Amino acid sequence: MIILKTKKQIQYMKKAGKILASCHKEIAKMIKPGITTWDIDKFVEKYLYSHNAVPEQKGYKDYKYAICASINDEICHGFPRKKPLRNGDIVTIDMVVNLNGWLADSAWTYGVGEISLEAKELMKVTKEALYKGIEKAIVGNRIGDISYAVQYYAEAKGYSVVRDFVGHGIGKKIHEDPQVLHFGNPHRGPRIQEGMVFTIEPMINVGSRKCVMNENGWTARTEDGKLSAQYEHTIAITNDKPLILTEQ
Repeated sequence: MIILKTKKQIQYMKKAGKILASCHKEIAKMIKPGITTWDIDKFVEKYLYSHNAVPEQKGYKDYKYAICASINDEICHGFPRKKPLRNGDIVTIDMVVNLNGWLADSAWTYGVGEISLEAKELMKVTKEALYKGIEKAIVGNRIGDISYAVQYYAEAKGYSVVRDFVGHGIGKKIHEDPQVLHFGNPHRGPRIQEGMVFTIEPMINVGSRKCVMNENGWTARTEDGKLSAQYEHTIAITNDKPLILTEQ
């Protein structure tokens, strides 16, 4: 069941999104060779608590961390670790912020030091694919229009779209209806309505779209060991245009 949010509830979520976006800005300043994702995780937890917010991921299905930190060929749900990031790495930091019971979710991929042209282009196309999807998130369209826009753009640029993980509705819970795929046919799926709030979060790979799971049961990585990137926003549907709640 899709839970439509009131304008007031969307404003609550926007406040959570503002904290999340400001936290990502601080992370951007921290990313450099030598820092660890463990350090970033501890920073995020402290930052959120200092803004009267809570890292919603911590404790979710026994997950132990405030962030997911996915490096290079890791697609999503990477664990923070004490191994320093190296020059040329890319790392996706994903987090969910809880402010007074209302949630916002966003992920960004960062380059560490001097990164390759291949990595830069992957990050650029992945972010652009996200915004292509957001453009289709308007009243009267269907969720499939978002899915198709993301897939068409990424594949036209020569990349593959991960199909094992999808966007989702969000509100007082991390995962609500509808599911938002990043591939598929247009004019399919639920009709987009005012009051919907959901994430769009394409994960785009240089090589194969297929993934393998680490032994930890959480972390997915590319089957062929090639790079993966992800960008994610939480958006609310208004009668005017999609409202990005997690804009930096």
